[in-house]
Order: sequence, then C-alpha cells, then structure tokens
Amino acid sequence: MFSLVRKVIKPSVYLQRFGTERCIGSVVQHLKLKESELKNEPVLSYEKNSKERKELEDNLKKLSSKCEEVPIYIGDKEYKTNDIRHQVMPHKHSHKLAKFYYADIKLINKAIETAVETQKKWDRTTIEERLRIWDKAADLMAGPYRQELNAATMLGQSKTVIQAEIDSAAELIDFIRMNAYFLKECTKYQPISENIKVTKNSLRYRGIDGFIAAVSPFNFTAIGGNLAYTPALMGNAVLWKPSDTAVLSNWVIFKIMLEAGVPPGVVNFLPADGPVFGDTITKSPDFAGLNFTGSVPTFNRLWRQVGENINIYKNFPRLIGECGGKNFHFVHPTADSETVVTATIRSAFEFCGQKCSACSRMYVPETLWPKIKSGLIEKQKTLKIGDVSDLTSFTSAVIDDKAFARITSYIEHAKKSSNLEIIAGGNYSDKIGYYIDPTIVVTKDPLDKIMREEIFGPVLTIYVYKDSDLKKAINLVNTSTQFALTGAVFAQDESFLRQALEEFKMAAGNFYINDKSTGSVVGQQPFGGGRMSGTNDKAGGPHYILRWTSPQSIKETFVPLRDIDYPYMR
Repeated sequence: MFSLVRKVIKPSVYLQRFGTERCIGSVVQHLKLKESELKNEPVLSYEKNSKERKELEDNLKKLSSKCEEVPIYIGDKEYKTNDIRHQVMPHKHSHKLAKFYYADIKLINKAIETAVETQKKWDRTTIEERLRIWDKAADLMAGPYRQELNAATMLGQSKTVIQAEIDSAAELIDFIRMNAYFLKECTKYQPISENIKVTKNSLRYRGIDGFIAAVSPFNFTAIGGNLAYTPALMGNAVLWKPSDTAVLSNWVIFKIMLEAGVPPGVVNFLPADGPVFGDTITKSPDFAGLNFTGSVPTFNRLWRQVGENINIYKNFPRLIGECGGKNFHFVHPTADSETVVTATIRSAFEFCGQKCSACSRMYVPETLWPKIKSGLIEKQKTLKIGDVSDLTSFTSAVIDDKAFARITSYIEHAKKSSNLEIIAGGNYSDKIGYYIDPTIVVTKDPLDKIMREEIFGPVLTIYVYKDSDLKKAINLVNTSTQFALTGAVFAQDESFLRQALEEFKMAAGNFYINDKSTGSVVGQQPFGGGRMSGTNDKAGGPHYILRWTSPQSIKETFVPLRDIDYPYMR
C-alpha cells in the first residue's frame, strides 16, 4: 500500500480538545503502512509439484473429510436454531460439506440491536486502526488461509482451481487491500481554507447510524467479503446474510476478519430464509442500507419494501444492487475468428456460465460463421467436465437443483423449438452432481426468450446476421434485453471500433474490445452495469466506498465574532 505524506497543520483548540483522530485531515498522518507499489494480488499457477498445489490438495482432503458446523454469529456469541440446513457439494450432492442454521425473526432483530449499538463505538475507531486491521486481514488471506479459502470455494461452490484462485484468493485480497487504499486516498482531500489563521475547513468520513444489510450470492466468494466488509470499513455495522450455497467459504472470511481485529458485532453472520430476512430488516427504523447481489425480482421486492416503509426510517437507506446480465459478444466481419472462439468458450463456459458477466448471447456475421462455428464445436468437445478435485477439469457442476432445473428448461426449449438448433452439448444429468454439458445453440429468431432472458448457466445462443444488416444487428444488442452489464466487441476495423464505443454506450457497464466479457479485475475494471443489471456503483473502484459513508463538513473559526451589521450598512 502507498504511504501517505501530508502537510502537518498545527492543531487548533478543537483538535487539542478532541484529539487528532477526530479530524479527518489529521487522522492518517502517522500511518505506517507497507511501502510498495499498489498492485493486484498475483494469481498462483498450481503447476505440478508446486507448493501451493500441495497445500491446496491438503486442504481439499481436510474439508471434504468432515461436515463443518457453522453457527449464527451475533456480537460475540454463537447461536443455533432448530431450523437446520446443509451445504452440499454440487458435483457430489450426496456429500454434506457444512451444517448451518437459519436465524429466525427474533435472532435477526437481536442482530439489528447489536449492530446499532456496535456501530456507535466502531465509528469512533480511527481510520488508522481500521486500515491496520484490513491490512492484516489481507495478509492472512494471502498467506496462512489462502488454501482454506480456495478449498472451501472449490468444494462448496464447485469452482475449478483457477476459478477459485482468481476469486477467493486474488479478488478477495484485492477488495480488502484496495478499498482500504481508496479510503486512505480519500482522506487526502480537504476543503479549501482561504486563510488558515481565520478559518479552517475540514471533512471527515462517518458511518451511517443504524445498520447495513449485506445479501451476498454464491458465485463469488470475494463478493461476499466485499458486500459485508466494505461498509464496515467505512464505520458501519452489518448484518451479513450469506447464500446457503456459499456458507462455508463465507464463514472462513468471517473468521479471518475476526482474527484480524474486526470487533464482534461490527459484522454479524446470519444465514436465514431470504424473505424472512428481507421482511425483518426493512421493517426496522434503523435500516440504513442494503448491499445486494442477486436476482432482479429479489432486489425489486426489497426496493419496494423500502419504499413502502420510507416514513419509518431514520435515514434514507442506501440501496446498492448488482443483478446479473444477458451479456453479449458482438462480432464484426473484420474480427479475428480464433480470438472470438477462444474468448467466447472461456466467457460462456468457465464456472458453468455462473458469472454475472458470462457471455450468453453472440451475434456473428454470415461471412465468419462457418469458421467460428467449426471452432466453437471443436473447442467444446475438448472441455472436461468433472470433480473439482481433479485439477484437469475445465469446469464442474452447477450450484444446486434449482439452477439445474432452470438451466435445463432452456435446453429442452431449444430441443423443441423449430427456431433453435443445438450444435454442441445439450446433455445433462443430476445423478451424482448437477452436471450440464456446455451447450451451444443457434437461433433463427433473435428475440427468442433464450436470447433475452438470463439463464445463468452453460448455455450460449448465437444469432447469425447478414453482413449487410450490421446496423440491425447492433440495434438488436441494444434492445433485446432489460440487462446492461457486460459486453464485448470483436473487430480489427478501427473506425468500427470507434463507432461501437458510441453504439454500445448504454448496452454495458463493462465493455471489452477484442476480449471476453468476463474477468474484471479489482482496481483495473471497476464492475457494475446499468438498466436492470443494477445500480452500477462500480465495486472495485475508488467511488464505491463513498456510497457507505455520511461525510461531515467542519468549519472552525479562530477570530471572535463581534459585529452584527455589515460595513455597507454603516
């Protein structure tokens, strides 16, 4: 992390009375953080006989040999209820990986009370101390707990080793380190003080009184850590409802943050039924914000509940939501076909297409279609689908029985429709795990539901357009779906690429040129989309933390006030 050099201003009477930590302009003068260039956490390779591979294999064996008990955690106490649930391995669903408990309304309300009280104390913790805790947490994640995080993600969410390493190691560590860095950088700004002998102006960042609810998804362990702990970094207290299918990996994060020094009650770990949790938090006058990643219907429901209860709240709640997409690859006649094939296979089928950014629809010109078609079919045949413990697997099972039913319904739709043709894949089985072959569909109808609706699975649908209908194809990208999360354009024609930047300006929050629609990196491509893809607050960028603070402007005057009238009145 960068060191912070600031001009030291002589403390005023205010600072002498309340201490330098109370003034944001002075709070980080004495930080002693690591002197290094800000950079992303390296992604380890896991080659044969490597140290990280051996450590990972040991952790896979350890976690798969038991069913870990995960309690509800409120303040400094553990709770268990009679509503017992289990997290299973999606690729071997007979294997119970974790036993956990649903919090009831009484416990959720207890967590609210705990969070509200804790927030008042936590917000008084200096930024210097918070940054020290976050720095320690990142070191723990990068070091002793790296392979436990990866193993929990691989076994619980059926991620292959590289997908887990990118997510539960590199991205999670980046969120922890870089959000702390962004906060430190924010403190460098102070308002103008034209004459410091007369008036000093300052700005400090406060939490929001009340509590923040973090509702996290299964597909990225790092998102869980970001949703719960970035509001906490800014002085807030949080109720964290993890996904039922990511409980174990999220529990590992929770324990690491406690060990790093996050006080009990700052983040409260609450597995719960979604509607029960949502109904309870939105009825509390102390509800101050929602940090959410999930489906559009769920986010809409929560937003509607907030609107209905708006008159009871102490604050206008902050609402952040990321709701997925129907992401596109648009291929221009001048595109490099081999790049298109490779990028699309990876984007559509890594982690079974269960990424918010995964390519789900593609538009290909007639002139390139024969070459791209043969390339896609050839590459699809090489993809090994299997147990994540087999490090030669390209991808594994989808997350659960609900996802399996939803995704296969689209495959069955493709098999029955005269407008659709499956050219690769189309097979599936849930006998041992929730396995679905990477499936490629070609459609004659660009507005078929398979081209408009989010599937969130390994199904790619392609519409082949006439080269002469380029404008119509561009318009289809913009108007076919309610989502606008990620998109990519492939072309060698520079003038078209300039045109594409304008034509697709509102079609994607993250836009890629000659690259796949997945793979955003914290600090490099801040993530988020518009329309029904979410509120586009750009997680992984410098502005995201500002959504979780309620800044206070302070004006301090040193010259006594004596006159009521103004000179022109005399």
